[in-house]
Amino acid sequence: MKHFDSFGVMIDCSRNAVPSIQGLKRFFDTISKMGYNCAMLYTEDTYEVKGEPWFGYKRGRYSVEELKELDRYAASVGIELIPCIQTLAHLNAIFRWSEYKKILDIDDILLLEDERTEALIENMFATLSEAISSRKIHIGMDEAHNVGRGRYLDRHGLCDRYDVILRHLNRVCEIARKYGYEPMMWNDMFFRLAKKGEYYGDTVVDFSKEITEKVPCDCTMVYWDYYSNTSTRYDAMLESTKKLSDKVWFAGGAWVWGGFAPHVRYSNIRNGLAIPACIRHGVRNAFFTMWGDNGGECPYASALPSLMYASALAQELSEEEMKAKFKEITGEDYDAFRELELPNYVYGEETSVGTANYSKNRLYDDPFLAMLSANTKDAVDSSIYADYAARLHANAKASNTEYAYLYESMASLCDVLTVKFSLGIRTRALYAAKDCAGLHQLAEEDYTKVLALLEIFYETYRKQWYAFNKTYGFEIQDARLGGLMRRIKNCKERLLAYANGEISSIEELEEEILPIRDGNFPIWNLTVSANVM
Repeated sequence: MKHFDSFGVMIDCSRNAVPSIQGLKRFFDTISKMGYNCAMLYTEDTYEVKGEPWFGYKRGRYSVEELKELDRYAASVGIELIPCIQTLAHLNAIFRWSEYKKILDIDDILLLEDERTEALIENMFATLSEAISSRKIHIGMDEAHNVGRGRYLDRHGLCDRYDVILRHLNRVCEIARKYGYEPMMWNDMFFRLAKKGEYYGDTVVDFSKEITEKVPCDCTMVYWDYYSNTSTRYDAMLESTKKLSDKVWFAGGAWVWGGFAPHVRYSNIRNGLAIPACIRHGVRNAFFTMWGDNGGECPYASALPSLMYASALAQELSEEEMKAKFKEITGEDYDAFRELELPNYVYGEETSVGTANYSKNRLYDDPFLAMLSANTKDAVDSSIYADYAARLHANAKASNTEYAYLYESMASLCDVLTVKFSLGIRTRALYAAKDCAGLHQLAEEDYTKVLALLEIFYETYRKQWYAFNKTYGFEIQDARLGGLMRRIKNCKERLLAYANGEISSIEELEEEILPIRDGNFPIWNLTVSANVM
C-alpha cells in the first residue's frame, strides 16, 4: 500500500471462540484480496506451549502443527502471520489451574520477578519460534492496572510501578531477542501510570527521560484506539507514543465484540479519523482488532465491511470503487452485508447507538427481574425487529455464499426480539394491574412463541458458529441459551400458576425496579442476574 508497510488484522482467539483452521484460511484469502498483508492471532492461552500441559487446557488451543499449517498458508496468500500473546496480564484463564495459581500477582496479572513466571514466558517464545516463521511478535503488556499490588507487594513491599513494569519489559525483550524476535507491545500502561489510570488525552504527554531511557530500543509501541471521535486526540496520542519509541504501530477496531451483531458504522467513523492521522504522522504500520469480549458471539467475518472500508481509505479508493471491490471479493453486496448490525439499532437506523449491544442485552434480560428492559429511557416499538428480520431473511435468501449463515443467524435473532424485547415490561404492567386473564394469555401465547423462536435461533446460531470456529467454547453458548430457555419456561409456568390462583404472588414482580445508570451492560452475567454467577 502507498501509505503503509504493514496493514493487517488481529483476530481474537481467546474469548471462547477459537477460529477453525479452515475458517482462517478462507478469511486470509479474503483479506489478502482487500490489500491486507499481515494477521495476528490474539492468543492469551489458546496455543500449545511445550512443557506446559495446563496452558490452554480444554480451551481449543492451536497445536504447533496447526500453527505451522496456518503460517504456511498465510504466506502463500501474501499474509505475514504474527503471534500475539500476553506476557503480563489478561491471563485469567490459566489461573483456574493450581499449576499457575502460584504465579498470580493479582487480578489476571503474572507475578513478576519470579522464576516460574520467567520459565513460562521462555517456553512461550521457544514454542512459537518453532511454530511461526515471522520474527515479529506482539507481547501484550496492556491493562495491568494493579500490577505490583498483590502477591508482588507482599514479597517486595511498595515499589515504583514504572520500575516494576520496565524491569519486566526489559527481561521479556531479552528473552525475545534470544529467539530472534522484534517485539511490540500495547503502550497504554505508560500513559496510565503517568496519568493516574487514564489512557487517552488531547494533549501530548511528555514522559520523563528516566522512563524513556529504560524502554528497550528494539521494542515497538502500539497505540490502540477504538473509541476516539476527534482528529485532535489521534494526533496527540500518536505524538505522545513517538516519545516512547521511534517505532510506532496503530491499532484500530473493527467492532464485533460485546454481542451478536457488529458495529460497522461506529468502526468506520473512528477509523475514518484514525487512518488519515496515521498518514499525517508517518505511521506506516496499522492493524484492526476484532475482539470477542464476553463470549465471542459475533464472528470475525461480520467485520468484513469495516475492514473493506479501512483498506479503501488506505488505498484512497472512492466509495463506488470500494463497494465494487467488496462485491468482487466476497460475492456480497456491501450495503446488504452492513445490515448485519441492524439488531442493535432499536431506535431506528438514523440514531447513533455507540457500542450498545441492545440485541444481546434484551435477549438475555430476565422477564421477571427486567433489570434492563424496565430501565429503557425511551419507549421502544419492538416491531422494528420485524422489519429487520424481514430484510435479513431476504439477504440470506439472496446470498449464494458462505455468508448466508450470518444473515440467517441475525434474522432469527430479530425474530426472537420481536416478541422478547418488551416481554419483561409487558409482564410487569399486567402484573401491576392484577390482570390475571392478560397474564394467562401472555404466558400461553408470547412466552410460548419466544421459546419456539429461541429454538430456531439456537439452531441457526450453532450452524454459524461451526462454519467459522472450533467446537470449543460453544459449551458456553449452550449454557447461556439453554439457561435462557429454561428460565423463560419457568417464568411461563409461574405466570400460569399465579393467573390460575395457585400462588398468591410472584416475588420478583413485587420488587421495585431501581434506575440503572448504564442500561446497556455488555457483560452477560450482569444482564441476567444480580446474584453470584
